[in-house]
Amino acid sequence: MNGNREKLVIIGNGMAGISTVEQILKLSSRFDITVIGTEPYPNYNRIMLSYVLEGSKTIDDIVLNDLHWYADYGITLHTGTTATRIDAETREVVTDAGTTIPYDKVIIATGSSSFILPVPGHDKQGVVGFRDIADCNEMLEAAKQYKKAAVIGGGLLGLEAAKGLVQLGMDVTVVHLMQDLMERQLDPQAAAMLKAELERQGIKFKMGAETKELIGGERVQGLRFADDSVLDADFVVMAVGIKPNTSVARESGIEVNRGIVVNDYLQTSMENVYSVGECTEHRGTCYGLVAPLFEQGMVLAKHICGVETAPYEGSVVSTKLKISGVDVFSTGEFLDSPEHTIISHKDDWKRTYKKILLRDNIMVGAVLFGDITDSAELQKLIKQQAVMTDDLYAALMGTGCGGHKKAASVETMPEDEIVCGCNGVTKGAIVDAITNQGLSSVDEIKACTGATRSCGGCKPVVEQILQYVLGDGFTSGAKQGICSCTSLSRDEIVAEIREKGLQTSKEVMNVLGWTQPEGCSKCRPAINYYLGMIYPDTHEDEKESRFVNERMNANIQKDGTYTVVPRMYGGVTTPEELKRIADISVKYDVKAVKVTGGQRLDLIGVKKEDLPQVWAELDMPSGYAYAKSLRTVKTCVGSQFCRFGTQDSMAMGALLERKFERLDLPAKFKMAVNGCPRNCAESCTKDIGIVGNDGGWELFIGGNGGIKARLADSLCKVKTDEELIELCGAIIQYYRETGNYLERTSEWVERIGLEQIRSVVVDNIEERKALMARIEFALQQVEDPWKKALRNEQGQSKLFQGIEVAARP
Repeated sequence: MNGNREKLVIIGNGMAGISTVEQILKLSSRFDITVIGTEPYPNYNRIMLSYVLEGSKTIDDIVLNDLHWYADYGITLHTGTTATRIDAETREVVTDAGTTIPYDKVIIATGSSSFILPVPGHDKQGVVGFRDIADCNEMLEAAKQYKKAAVIGGGLLGLEAAKGLVQLGMDVTVVHLMQDLMERQLDPQAAAMLKAELERQGIKFKMGAETKELIGGERVQGLRFADDSVLDADFVVMAVGIKPNTSVARESGIEVNRGIVVNDYLQTSMENVYSVGECTEHRGTCYGLVAPLFEQGMVLAKHICGVETAPYEGSVVSTKLKISGVDVFSTGEFLDSPEHTIISHKDDWKRTYKKILLRDNIMVGAVLFGDITDSAELQKLIKQQAVMTDDLYAALMGTGCGGHKKAASVETMPEDEIVCGCNGVTKGAIVDAITNQGLSSVDEIKACTGATRSCGGCKPVVEQILQYVLGDGFTSGAKQGICSCTSLSRDEIVAEIREKGLQTSKEVMNVLGWTQPEGCSKCRPAINYYLGMIYPDTHEDEKESRFVNERMNANIQKDGTYTVVPRMYGGVTTPEELKRIADISVKYDVKAVKVTGGQRLDLIGVKKEDLPQVWAELDMPSGYAYAKSLRTVKTCVGSQFCRFGTQDSMAMGALLERKFERLDLPAKFKMAVNGCPRNCAESCTKDIGIVGNDGGWELFIGGNGGIKARLADSLCKVKTDEELIELCGAIIQYYRETGNYLERTSEWVERIGLEQIRSVVVDNIEERKALMARIEFALQQVEDPWKKALRNEQGQSKLFQGIEVAARP
């Protein structure tokens, strides 16, 4: 440490403390900084824990500042360590490890913990809070073993936990003491609409229920209520509130009420000791939401660095809940009273609700349900105590010229207005970043300024600022979405589908704000694929979203006829099948029969009206030459016939082809199996290439022999056929879950990284088996389309008898 610099110790490694450190680093280099964190992780985004719970993000995805960041700024980080006391006489922070850390200034940012109801049985196994990664991991593990869950508490955290557990396949009941959900943020009307929507998404509710006891043996088995009724549950999440973590302050003799008491500059009763975040009590209020914590941190950072700043005078809080296909927002006052003038509009068809509360014509609160487009504007107006006018009423309630709502303009927004309340980023900071650093995307702005990094609620305003600054140049900068209909990326769309439980393409486009209500030829097939990948057992394939080749189960040619390619497993067929192909080719005047590069026969020139009967008389599965799926598994003759062959490539190729056929993938997919390293089946240019050797198999991925030729990368070597099949299944499923639509594996491997893929499917055996389980489940839901079509038309015919066994060994 530099002896000339002040020693600043941060007790707490969460969002409030580290965001304060980030502000300090922008203002001054006068401090040697030490951070003490109880958890074994660097700073992460607690707001995103619900995404980790539902499986759309990992712990790594929600890390805000990784270990390199601490090292880059010379910050000493102690993880897995708890500060127990601050010694004002020696000016040292004492830890549970027995170490002492000297300080000149201390910031306490210990946050809060889940409040566990002190009812009998609260200490049983299977009872957790929902506050940190440890809680999240416990919930993920419980969902693998248990089926019935109860979430006590119908507030923000409780509903997020409930939705996550439903996504994990549990039967979930939310138990709430009050008659209305989120009664501290929503009025009865919005609460009722929210409950109805969540019930549609599979969450059950027991309202007005007072939990008296958790019953069971060592492990919880249910809840008993004040009326002696019982709810069975083998897992219970307590989400009834939070309590500030104040023990280090109490042990140090610092004034504590509900939280650590501070003044308007966040100073505690102990000299040179400050407090920020959920552990803090300012003017009698403890804040449990993110934005106030960052507002406190900005004031504290300036004060501690000697920069002139206005005092912290409290926050106008707002709440957003974004789960289950519905958006909810409230800010300021939300319950009607005789002193309020109420402006409201409810649309039962679109399931939207808007209410604005006035006192003496001044805007003092708002509630939005279903459509929260105006949330940022309303929060600003209420914070400014804006006076309602006819023009403002028209803009907010949609009664402007022509009956259309006028969009709020970022052009008139002051430069010092905060756009990202979570991270304290102003419009001016975003504009400067765009103009001075040439930024052109939301992701670049997030990396540079922090805007949208936390809850993401400010993203629409950030996009508007981008468009305002870039003008005509915004088009190129805005091409982040999967098509021109949306600015959302593939990962964002998939996350929103999972988060909101969206089930159809039209629902996705409507809820996620597509500019073209019906989408386009690029996004419709992509969304249909993503829905099928996410919900393999419930999604009904949307034929109208398929490309013409997939709709017809054949490839259209330039003259309007089609080519039909029956399946030949591993390139092997029988004389009977060859004779059938020849007879049908003559009967239906097929123009040519071509041997394809995938070792199959292509019947070229079939008329559209003859396609159903051609397939019926072929009595062979489709080769999927038209599909975004497994096309072929090319093989050499292998050890059955070749004097150089060391492995039975034909049998393995046919087995793999039968196992993974018919499953939708992001793009066409080709495999090859060689019986020896001589590579006669050209494994080096396939999506998955397999090469036999004396000791087993070597597996290659990411090859492509097309327009962008690429040699495959060696992934691993295996000794058994069983391990090879499992690895192939895990690779395909990982590609299904992370690949962009129409992205070949050659591009996917370069984007994701070979080492990342290896770490998931090779090194992590548990994850590999989980991927294999998911692909097995998906495979159980699919069948050959012509088999399905013919059964629907004729009943189960002789045509496809026996193929069930052949197709799924």
